[in-house]
Amino acid sequence: MNSCRMSVPEAQSAAARIMARCDALAEISESESGLTRVYLSPEHLRANARVAEWMQAAGMQTWQDAVGNICGRYEAEQPGAAALLLGSHLDTVRNAGRYDGMLGVVSAIELIQWLHDRQLRLPLAIEVVGFGDEEGTRFGITLLGSRGLTGSWPESWITHPDSNGITVAAAMQNAGLDPARIPEAARKTGDIAAYLELHIEQGPCLEEAGLALGVVTAINGARRLNCCFRGEAGHAGTVPMRSRRDALAAAAEWMVFIEQTTCGQSPLVATVGTLSCQPGAVNVIPGEVGLSLDIRGPEDAELERLLTQLLTQAEAIALRRNISFSADEYYRIAATACDKPLQQVLGDAVERVQGRTLTLPSGAGHDAIAMAERWPAAMLFVRNHRGISHHPAESVQADDVALGVQAYLQAVTQLAQL
Repeated sequence: MNSCRMSVPEAQSAAARIMARCDALAEISESESGLTRVYLSPEHLRANARVAEWMQAAGMQTWQDAVGNICGRYEAEQPGAAALLLGSHLDTVRNAGRYDGMLGVVSAIELIQWLHDRQLRLPLAIEVVGFGDEEGTRFGITLLGSRGLTGSWPESWITHPDSNGITVAAAMQNAGLDPARIPEAARKTGDIAAYLELHIEQGPCLEEAGLALGVVTAINGARRLNCCFRGEAGHAGTVPMRSRRDALAAAAEWMVFIEQTTCGQSPLVATVGTLSCQPGAVNVIPGEVGLSLDIRGPEDAELERLLTQLLTQAEAIALRRNISFSADEYYRIAATACDKPLQQVLGDAVERVQGRTLTLPSGAGHDAIAMAERWPAAMLFVRNHRGISHHPAESVQADDVALGVQAYLQAVTQLAQL
């Protein structure tokens, strides 16, 4: 629809409002020194109320659902039609940046505002959701908001406590929600046609390519393991080098192998994030070393192949050094492929506004993981300076946001007429 293409001046004005609203949301924090807003906190409810005001001003009917997501609906040409669902999350990590999650919510509202100002309706309704919990900061459980919408909350979640011993159920009651009504947050499959999420890229790929926007192909799957090399502690001055069973030397050799091997298998990534050395004395040969392994990638088969390769090498290192190796996998999430037709629509829109597009996987998790279990889902990335995220230094440019809103609107209006 040519009538639904946002001009450059209109996009620039929209981007300025989006940036200002991200700033306004950043002021709603439990701490003055940095942005922290966790699920079902007073700050979360205040953010919901502010976002609801913006939704209503854009012509949407609003409601807070049974798990604390804030929702708005811009009706279709014919009331009761299925909806394109746009959104992201309003919760944050501790000492967060101001764009992770929030940019996607307020950008979606701005898109609706543009339609409302022109009294335009589409064959599909458009709904916007600000999910209450994506980060898992408070309870250590992620995607509570989006899994409420998909109806996939495990029963055990309501008894899970936060660091103060307050359970999810108690926190819901304190926020005026009824845990018994959690199933009411679930949406019927036919109510939603597809889910689109605009989000900052939490990595440097777009910046390195000199592009403002990119289309996500998949959200990486992940495997996390606790690993251990066990050798033999000994006196640092008396045990000859060739007689040593040094667990730390084995771990170091493996870490170098992990880095070198994974460097040649992009977009797979692998990280050793923690290291614990026992007995941990300057004059004692390390007898036991514990270390974590986190590997991620957009295809499960490739992840499994890499994991097997890394663990096989760890066993070989241990055998050669006459020590033992063990690994315990404690976390696994499958890769989530974005919907191909939606990717195409987003890619076409991005190409129209910036000349070309880039496809890339997401290394971080998003609400789209849960949503893709029920509906076609896709994501649009906006460039983020140096890829810094989960940190106050998160930074996006208004010109990039303007291009993002233009592409988002074009994709939404095209999808609403398919």
